[in-house]
Amino acid sequence: MNAAPSAHTDTAPSTGTGSRPLIALPQRFSATTSALRYEAVVTARALADAVLRAGGEPFMMHPYAPEGRVDDAAVAARLARCDGVLLPGGGDLTPQLYAAAEAAVHESVYDVDEEQDAFDLAVARYALAHGLPTLAVCRGLQVANVALGGTLRQDMGGPDREHRHVVHPVRLASGSAVARAAGTERVDASCYHHQCVDRLGDGLVATGRAADGTVEALELADGGGWFVAVQWHPEDTAAKDPAQQGLFDALVRAAHGLT
Repeated sequence: MNAAPSAHTDTAPSTGTGSRPLIALPQRFSATTSALRYEAVVTARALADAVLRAGGEPFMMHPYAPEGRVDDAAVAARLARCDGVLLPGGGDLTPQLYAAAEAAVHESVYDVDEEQDAFDLAVARYALAHGLPTLAVCRGLQVANVALGGTLRQDMGGPDREHRHVVHPVRLASGSAVARAAGTERVDASCYHHQCVDRLGDGLVATGRAADGTVEALELADGGGWFVAVQWHPEDTAAKDPAQQGLFDALVRAAHGLT
């Protein structure tokens, strides 16, 4: 276990330009907020803070896909100005996106939003197709897996088997991008998920697993572009855990073209 120090800075890494790379961060819909009179689009502050600590500039993207339809060309044009992508957590994906149309929807599936699904999938498809440096978190991992043709388990088997409100060890594959970013082959992962990967998407390989065998990290098998997906929430503990902050640091370095 080689816990390497993570370069936490309040300014962008030195590249001669002094500019912060722009990290696209799709927002989430919120029905209520205390300070606004209307529905809102929101971002977890912990995610934005982690990007800023790493030297990046979070670009809050409105997840616009009316009635669940998305204009891929418009999404591509918006992402063209960005240097990297951070796919955040959120509610469950619509099961019909990865299961047969006639498949039953598990009673535990929650907060499904077809507009959010369509937008996130469009972002993932663009990022993966163009090698845009990408860190995918929790739901973000599931979105990337589904975007590449993979499937999910709608529920892990109830409260005794799900990974909700739990911090548990995850073993990372030696030499993997996620292990290099974290500076270690074992992390304590803060998890909040009742679903997990079933069949891997095309070109993906599992590079992190929990003790129960649950896939906790994914990467591209061919190493094309910088792409790391984790099933946990590194932002939960990134402010005090260099291994977790290291994931955001690595994303920003890749966005700067430094890895």
